[in-house]
Amino acid sequence: MKKFMLILVMMAAAAPLYAAQGDLATFGIALGAGLAISLAALGGGIGQGIAMRGALEGIARNPNASDKIFTPMIIGLALIESLVIYGLVIAFILQGKI
Repeated sequence: MKKFMLILVMMAAAAPLYAAQGDLATFGIALGAGLAISLAALGGGIGQGIAMRGALEGIARNPNASDKIFTPMIIGLALIESLVIYGLVIAFILQGKI
């Protein structure tokens, strides 16, 4: 319920930015660009940390399985990093609108 209320308050606070023109619209676009890259980097860092922890724990428990764990871990890390790059692209697109 708290998360729902937080989302509702954030949407209500952001509503004037949709109809804004001029300086307020520029502020909203800049804020969106900053949030896009910061949240993407935060989520990607957390995801990569969890993935690395799981892989290293698996290798520590069974060193013979390191070859079977290493390749899927690298592929997973690349996919996580691609989501961060999408956030960067969105930030650049929004910066271009200012």
